Amino acid sequence: MSEDFLDYLRELFSDFGPIDTRAMFGGHGVYFDGRIIGVVIDDEIYLKADDETRAAFEAAGCAPFVYHSRGKTVAMSYWSLPAEAMDSPQAFEPWARRANEAALRKPLGRKRGRKSGNGE
Repeated sequence: MSEDFLDYLRELFSDFGPIDTRAMFGGHGVYFDGRIIGVVIDDEIYLKADDETRAAFEAAGCAPFVYHSRGKTVAMSYWSLPAEAMDSPQAFEPWARRANEAALRKPLGRKRGRKSGNGE
């Protein structure tokens, strides 16, 4: 991700709240309050969607991020945004809110490791 795009994202998220980014899978994850709410691939952001928010993304003409693996096309739960959402923090904020709500509904992954107690 270019530094210019990172600055642009911070500006877009300014009405919503501060974000962190971390390199991952050839792109970057976008985090809010420790939860991933988006991914950036080739200086394009995709925000988290779920069953409750997907319709809003579809209605706005957005599409899921897809990648190809082992001859299959895989759609992720991260969706593109309408062009106008990228115009200002005010236009972006409802999309950031939807992504955060979807992330909050997703259960946190289990910690890996051995179970303790009861001989397990």
